[in-house]
Amino acid sequence: MARYMRDMKVADRIGAGAPVYLAAVIEYLTAEILELAGNVAQEGKKNRVIPRHIQLAVRNDEELNALLGNVTIASGGVMPFVHSELLPEKKEGEEEEESEKEEKEDADSNPNTNREVNSNH
Repeated sequence: MARYMRDMKVADRIGAGAPVYLAAVIEYLTAEILELAGNVAQEGKKNRVIPRHIQLAVRNDEELNALLGNVTIASGGVMPFVHSELLPEKKEGEEEEESEKEEKEDADSNPNTNREVNSNH
C-alpha cells in the first residue's frame, strides 16, 4: 500500500501509519459492500455474488450510493423503477381492506392496547 501511495505521488512524505490506515478503510468498505451484496444474492436464492448484486446493494444503501454515486459497475444493470402513474389503480374496497389490515397488525404488535384489565382480583 505504501508503494502505491508513493507511486501515485499523493504527497512528498508519507507517514508509516498512513498505508495501514488506508488498508483498514479499504478492507472495511469491501466487507460492507460484500455483506450487502451477499444479502441481495441470498434474497434471490443465489449462492454466488455477481455484479448485479453489488449494484443493487450499493444503490439501495444511502451512504454507499453517495460515496459511489459516479461509479459505473460493469454488468451491474440499472435500478428497477416503475412510475406510480403506470401502476394499476387500486379499487376503493382494496384500500379499505389494506387500512384495516394495517390497523389489525398494529394492534397485534402492541399487546397493551385494546385489552381490558380484569379488576376482580
